[in-house]
Amino acid sequence: MGQGGTLVLDSEGLSKAVLNDRHVIALIRGAEEEGMRVVVSVLTLVEAHHRRVNSARFRWFVSRLAVEPVTEDIGRGAIGLLAEAGLHGHKYAIDAVVAATALRTPPPQVIITSDPEDMRMLCESRVRIVKV
Repeated sequence: MGQGGTLVLDSEGLSKAVLNDRHVIALIRGAEEEGMRVVVSVLTLVEAHHRRVNSARFRWFVSRLAVEPVTEDIGRGAIGLLAEAGLHGHKYAIDAVVAATALRTPPPQVIITSDPEDMRMLCESRVRIVKV
């Protein structure tokens, strides 16, 4: 087995994976081959699911992931990240929860996101950010 660590999907990462996007699937497979856990916040499930999503495929794909709850610890971590970055939870709450979730998982941590600028503001250099 490889290095371990954690790959975290944001909403767009999850959405593209559900749609079988080759690039995202390759990133996930590569992470799994390295022994990384593939994680998603429960809030990401809420954000990514909508009426045009194939619900059966969504449920199947999510069943292969580690779904992390939003605990008080993660919530407080997200508040801290927002404060450090000078951002407001109204706009950045879910991103902050995803970032706090990633920071509480085994390193190295990688976040797959369509918003690398937002994640960099929240995580700085503590997490590797991959744009999709």
